[in-house]
Amino acid sequence: MTSTQSKWLEAELKYDSRVVGKHEVVMTRGQGSVVWDETGRSYIDCVAGYGVANIGHCHPDVVKAIRDQAERLLVMPQSLPNDKRAEFLTELVGVTPAGLDRVFLCNSGTEAMEAAKKFAITATGRKRFVSMKRGFSGRSLGALAFTWEPKYREPFGEAVDNRNVDFVTYGNIEELRAAITDETAAVILEPVQGEGGVRPASPEFIQEARRLTQEKGALLILDEIQTGFCRTGKMFAAEHYGVVPDGMTLAKAMAGGVPIGAFVMTADVADRMPAGGHGGTFGGNPLAMAAGVAAIRAMKREGMAEQAREKGAYFMERLRAIQSPKIREVRGLGLMIGVELKEKSAPYIHALEHEEGVLTLQATPLVVRFLPPVTISREQIDTVVAAFERVLNSVNPRAERQAELAAAQKEEKQTE
Repeated sequence: MTSTQSKWLEAELKYDSRVVGKHEVVMTRGQGSVVWDETGRSYIDCVAGYGVANIGHCHPDVVKAIRDQAERLLVMPQSLPNDKRAEFLTELVGVTPAGLDRVFLCNSGTEAMEAAKKFAITATGRKRFVSMKRGFSGRSLGALAFTWEPKYREPFGEAVDNRNVDFVTYGNIEELRAAITDETAAVILEPVQGEGGVRPASPEFIQEARRLTQEKGALLILDEIQTGFCRTGKMFAAEHYGVVPDGMTLAKAMAGGVPIGAFVMTADVADRMPAGGHGGTFGGNPLAMAAGVAAIRAMKREGMAEQAREKGAYFMERLRAIQSPKIREVRGLGLMIGVELKEKSAPYIHALEHEEGVLTLQATPLVVRFLPPVTISREQIDTVVAAFERVLNSVNPRAERQAELAAAQKEEKQTE
């Protein structure tokens, strides 16, 4: 580690809240599917900002749009109409499923989920929700109520009020039928569970959720925060299932890397929210709107949904060809891919980064998640797969753990 890199890492570790675990590396630059650290080492990025950089890092159209807008206007509240906001809303509604033509703008996926919760309550006059086991909806107190994993909720006790949330097993139609009642405001689900292990829903499950919510007068809200904007091989994952929900939560890739969020919904849902019932200072700010216009246009012009579909199929085919007893399953949709192992994935993710220059994510303790930019090339996919195969063959988690324990015991004796 260089002295300069050490300086920046030391500063971040010193002043950061430390609620997020840090890698021992300082990233300074990105282009397309590659990022560089301060030493100049390159990495193929299969994290993409947790699925944000779908169109690649520093896409030239987005960079230009940000630069141009920064010279004109940076902030304007939603109470004052803005030309770039109107342009963005037109672009967004132009790609969303028919009927989802009203938009609440915000700054993140969690904010979009908070908005969806309030709109569902006012649209139906009900307060009960159905959410999914292994689902992830965000970490604010309201969104946490829909998030299944107890480790996210438990530190906050009763402040996370999920007494009105019924969790059902993802994919279990019988549990879904039993949970949706005349008191249900909305069913909230991810078309592909990300944090839950990269698990695509079956068409039957999504379609039955649509049928049941319509029958009971509840809303179907699809969480497309990670699956949206070409990630799964369609502009939105809902298109794979042939359903149109009452609303979708959107964020991540929508503006090419600039913070943004939205809840898109039907006019009927939007019109039932009282005036002033929800809001926010920075939602719809001109800088994010300009980036969003450029990003969506680039997705359409460059055929990124088709790219994700073709490259995702190739990526999974290559991963499934790996002959390793450590692999239990390769699954995914488009370029949202998970490899479930028969042992903890963390040592392999660590080795990919430090030994091979490949960045990946964990999704549950057993799953290595690949979320590369859609711009990733087949040659880069081949490089990633070859690197993954090497670490599967070289890493011995048991031996590493024994070495860690031995080192800890030695250190403990030295301090006694």
